Amino acid sequence: MSSAVLARMSRARFFAARPVRSFVVSPVFKPTTAAAPFSSASRRLAASPADDPHDPHHEESFEEFTARYEKEFEQVQDVFELQRNLNNAFAYDLVPSPSVITAALRAARRVNDYPTAVRIFEGIKAKVENKNQYEEYLKELQSVREELGVHLKENMYPEAS
Repeated sequence: MSSAVLARMSRARFFAARPVRSFVVSPVFKPTTAAAPFSSASRRLAASPADDPHDPHHEESFEEFTARYEKEFEQVQDVFELQRNLNNAFAYDLVPSPSVITAALRAARRVNDYPTAVRIFEGIKAKVENKNQYEEYLKELQSVREELGVHLKENMYPEAS
């Protein structure tokens, strides 16, 4: 193309009429026929927090804790899940019940993790308040230990105790 043609094209575009924009503003708020009821009170206050076990501030009872962790340990499929559940269970300010410990020991043997089964008893020893409580746990869990073949660290390494 020649420069004259290009100049004519650019002038034609420059002087071409542009479409006019519509300046009609659409309403932001649409009027409603009925207003929704308003309340400054929270819906959560209507029901007692003890009624909702999924409430993050719900105080879990010892029985609920025991049932939850028994179920968790029954569903363990690998070592990671086992150790994560043990870490969570022992993180609370309580000693897990013998039924939870039994479920944890069975889970440890199911995933073939003998060292963790032995360390469960070390965790109990660290969590209890005195030696008598530890002895009670050992007496209660004696049959499970024999059934699963779990030895105590203090029996395997008496000089380390």
